[in-house]
Amino acid sequence: MGSKTMQRSALREFLAGEAAGGIILMVVAVLAMVIANSPLSEAYFHFLHAETGPVLSNKLGPMTVHLWINDGLMAVFFLLVGLEMKREFVDGRLVTWQQRRLPFIAALGGMAAPALLFLSVTRSNPGLAQGWAIPAATDIAFAIGVMALLGSRVPTALKLFLMTVAIVDDMGAVVIIALAYTASIKGAALLAAAAILGAMMMLNRAGVRNLAPYLAGFVLLWFAVLTSGVHATIAGVLAAFTIPVIGSPGRPDASDSPLHRLEHILHPWSAFAIVPLFGFANAGISLTGTGLSTLVRPLPLGIAAGLFLGKQLGIFSSVWLSVRLGLAQRPRGSTWLQVYGLAVLCGIGFTMSLFIGMLAFATSPELIEEAKLGVILGSLLSGFLGFLILRVAGPAGDAVLTEAEIAREIAEDGDIAAIEDRRIS
Repeated sequence: MGSKTMQRSALREFLAGEAAGGIILMVVAVLAMVIANSPLSEAYFHFLHAETGPVLSNKLGPMTVHLWINDGLMAVFFLLVGLEMKREFVDGRLVTWQQRRLPFIAALGGMAAPALLFLSVTRSNPGLAQGWAIPAATDIAFAIGVMALLGSRVPTALKLFLMTVAIVDDMGAVVIIALAYTASIKGAALLAAAAILGAMMMLNRAGVRNLAPYLAGFVLLWFAVLTSGVHATIAGVLAAFTIPVIGSPGRPDASDSPLHRLEHILHPWSAFAIVPLFGFANAGISLTGTGLSTLVRPLPLGIAAGLFLGKQLGIFSSVWLSVRLGLAQRPRGSTWLQVYGLAVLCGIGFTMSLFIGMLAFATSPELIEEAKLGVILGSLLSGFLGFLILRVAGPAGDAVLTEAEIAREIAEDGDIAAIEDRRIS
């Protein structure tokens, strides 16, 4: 019997990886909370803040385990985010304006409503206003992880819609981090970063497809951005935009596309190592002395309300109005109750919200801890209610037919072929 080369769907692989990574993130977050409130808490916090490197930035001081994770490894996570953005716009589900319309509208609504709700709750405390972006983010891994627990009860179209909304959401978060949370800039370092980025773009224009020089450039760009005063993770997104991509809309991925190869290399590391490490390093909150009075303080209450109420209001109303006005169609094979469940689930803001919270209140450890409480509370409420809604929501009348159609499309179209060659060169 002759051998047959099996081609797995990279899209299915991506969703499965995100789901597994999301479940691991849940476990790790709970583990961090348990350790932070156990006899091991002193060792946990000592390990995170142990000095493990030189002073790379006067603003940050000596490097610690915590800084290497948040400013180093997370730059690799943002590199993957940037690759996913570019892939979606060039060779994915955001190629045309028609495809972009509903995710953009939903993401904008899902960022604006939480921010406005946060500002309304914290209006009596002007010093908290800089945290407005904390509840505006969605954690795609956590949300897809919850969906994975529901199996086939969640239509594939909803999973794809969540993915595209989260990617647009990430774009907004990157812009916010770059513009709103950059206090001071060192001109020389910024010029160096611009020169490195320009050199990487020239490599692209020259047709260089070997990934090694781009990754070397990414490391140099990271260091330059770190010392410039702009948050180092922005280097990841900027570097991603220089990676060459060979578009193949309507067909499986080109196996020699550098962007697709790098995305496949990085995704397991991000899903199973980087994001869980970030969760472990940042979800550990000591609850000593924490009571109901702490949770109803303006900052944690504003964040929790923004994530739990603002996200579902902003996303669901945006989708509903878009469909009513004829601007877009409801995700195929889904009911309005399922769409609402997805909107609630988008209130899980864990990874990006924690990240933005630490940037917003970098000089106030107490406010960072309050922000973490708000993020965890809002994310838990959103995850629990979203799970319940999607669990009880019945399927659409055309669900079976639509699932078959989408499965056929995934088997035929865009970024779906497995890339077996995962070498850097």
